[in-house]
Amino acid sequence: QVHLVESGGGLVQPGGSLRLSCAASGSIFSISAMDWYRQAPGKQREFVASSSSSGSTNSANSVKDRFTISRDNAKNTVYLQMNSLKPEDTAVYYCFAVVDDTGRRVYRPYWGQGTQVTVSS
Repeated sequence: QVHLVESGGGLVQPGGSLRLSCAASGSIFSISAMDWYRQAPGKQREFVASSSSSGSTNSANSVKDRFTISRDNAKNTVYLQMNSLKPEDTAVYYCFAVVDDTGRRVYRPYWGQGTQVTVSS
């Protein structure tokens, strides 16, 4: 079993910054993707940013140039640096990881419990 624990959410004023962290623990042999998604009230969960084990990254157009995803493979941790935050960024942010949890190179998806980010004056 693998657990993903997010931290770093909170209340911030428009234009402010937050840094989210997600640490994976448990039976981990390797992690391929570590991504961030978000879900605003009344909306579907949407992709925010992704990172691969090789270091490549991708992000949604709505957050490009404002959000940066990074990863520490040694710590099984992914980060999301969020700058120039807007009220429309308000959502629960979820960490997602694809993990080989048996050593047999069979990768399974895992989700964190989410962390609330509220952007408001």
